[in-house]
Amino acid sequence: MNETGLNELATQISGCQRCSLHTGRTKTVPGAGNPNAEIMFIGEAPGQREDDLGIPFVGRSGEYLNYLLNLIQLERQSVFITNVVKCRPPANRDPEAEEIEACRIYLDQQIDIINPSVIVTVGRFSMARYFPKAKITQIHGQAKFVDKRAIYPIYHPAAALRNPALRRDMEADIKRLLEVIAQVKRLRNVEITSNIPDKDPPQQMALF
Repeated sequence: MNETGLNELATQISGCQRCSLHTGRTKTVPGAGNPNAEIMFIGEAPGQREDDLGIPFVGRSGEYLNYLLNLIQLERQSVFITNVVKCRPPANRDPEAEEIEACRIYLDQQIDIINPSVIVTVGRFSMARYFPKAKITQIHGQAKFVDKRAIYPIYHPAAALRNPALRRDMEADIKRLLEVIAQVKRLRNVEITSNIPDKDPPQQMALF
């Protein structure tokens, strides 16, 4: 069911003209990965390679993300990866506010369909969706729990490739992901078990 829903949404995205980015795209980049993923990565925008292939996080940034996932024995196929905008901005510039807002409807639907335990915001533009006034240098690797889900900000792989000093932080943040998933599972289990009625509710004793 989740796969069908994501495929239908990808078809909608392929014909999208909600903002001006559609005029320069080669392919839309809706997202890729496990439709039932516990972890969903949300990046910023497709680059040239992504625009050519229609797949998010390829090239050097994608290779580094794959490396990070391997540190915790995960593969790309086990997570879901997307961006806040689904078309490449011209010359790989930053996505603009109106472009992010135009694509919000698609990202919201992807989150609803997949229902991940953890949303990993990759870079400052996806982070701003959940931490609008925060600085990534101050909050990276710190989970925020909202509605029995963790929001987990990390640096963008491209930032670590430009500044190797960030790699230690990125690798430490990724290694905490499994612990964050376990925390969410405990939260969701508490919610489930707390709603189970007692099999034999206590009876009030008659006074007479």
